[in-house]
Formats: sequence, C-alpha cells, structure tokens
Amino acid sequence: MADIFHEIEEELRRDKALAFWKKHGTKVAVLAVAFVAAVGGWRFYQHQQLSRAEASGARYEQALELLGSDRADEGTALLRELERDGSGGYRLVSRLRLAAETAKADPARGVEAYEAIAADTSVPAGLRDLARLRAVIAGFDQLDAAAVTAKLEPLASPTSTWRNTARELLGLAALKAGDYEAAGRWFDQIAADREAPPALRQRVNIYLELVRSGPVGKAG
Repeated sequence: MADIFHEIEEELRRDKALAFWKKHGTKVAVLAVAFVAAVGGWRFYQHQQLSRAEASGARYEQALELLGSDRADEGTALLRELERDGSGGYRLVSRLRLAAETAKADPARGVEAYEAIAADTSVPAGLRDLARLRAVIAGFDQLDAAAVTAKLEPLASPTSTWRNTARELLGLAALKAGDYEAAGRWFDQIAADREAPPALRQRVNIYLELVRSGPVGKAG
C-alpha cells in the first residue's frame, strides 16, 4: 500500500513540474540564457578592457620614447591620440603629460592647460590638486607671493597629499618677496613632517640657513 501512495506522490510531482514548465518554462530558459550571456559578456568586457589597457600602455611608452628623440612631434601627436581614445587612466596621464610638454615650450599656455585639468570635475580630486600645483610651478616666475599663497595654501594642509611640495613653493615665494618670517614658517612645517622625503629635507636645511642669515647685507 505504501508503494502505491509513493507512486501517486511521484506522479503528482511530475504533473506539477510539467505544468510549471508549460507555464513558465520559456521564461526560465530565457533567464538562464540571459544569465550565462551576462557572465560571458562581462568576462569578454574584462578581457577587452585589459587588452585595451595593455595597448594604451604600449602606445604611451612609445610616445615617451619619441618625446626624448628628434621625433618629439610624433610623440606629441601620439599623446593627443591617447588623450582622445586611450584606455582608462591613460587618457588623463596623456593629458597631464601634454600639459607638461606645453609648459616647456610656452609656460603661459602650460598654465592654461593645467588649470583646465584642475577645473575639470571629471578628474579625480588628487590629480586636480596636482594640476593646480603644476600650474603654479609653470607660472612661478610670473606670480607674486600673494598669488602663490592663494593658489597653494589649501594644498599645504596636513592631510593633503601634495602638502610638502606646496609648502616648499610657498616658502620660496615668501623668500622671493623678502618675507623671511613667512618662509621660515613654511620650511619649518616641512622639517617637522616625518613623511617629507630625504631630498626635500636636504633642500629645506639650505632654505632655513638662508632664512637665518636674513636679507643680503643684513646678516649678523
């Protein structure tokens, strides 16, 4: 008797499964295919992105080699191509390098290129800050201490990635203006920062000697 009930239960399960498949089978199959396609598509996309990144990296290295040769114009043209259609970060890296090359030939235009990057909200904040810093470096000779302070003081905060480079430029601008007290404050901040690199510390020691000696003709 138990076997009969078991067979009946099995038949009911099969009937329910068949009924479910007749009603929903097509949807289930489509969902399964969609899932497989999505996984396969994502893997294909990842492979394509990796391939594009590798290709962009090779083109960027080629551009740098050309820039260091007598075919610099070709290197610049290749960087412009990468800025337009490079993969991922290579577009931005190429844009920054183009700004640097522009600044070498024409500092004023280089400043404009860096400031355009700094104003671009699609660029990560840290790199926008770097562009602000590079804009000041490119135009440093034409900027007075007040202008340098306005542009770089926000980057000199203790949490800023570029704080010590900003402090060095702020100190140098103060020195150029003859404000030895302000220069000393900026250089002291670098000296007190344990994360300041050794080469910068060596320069700061020289700067602080200049600060201590005071203006030419007033030492001692």
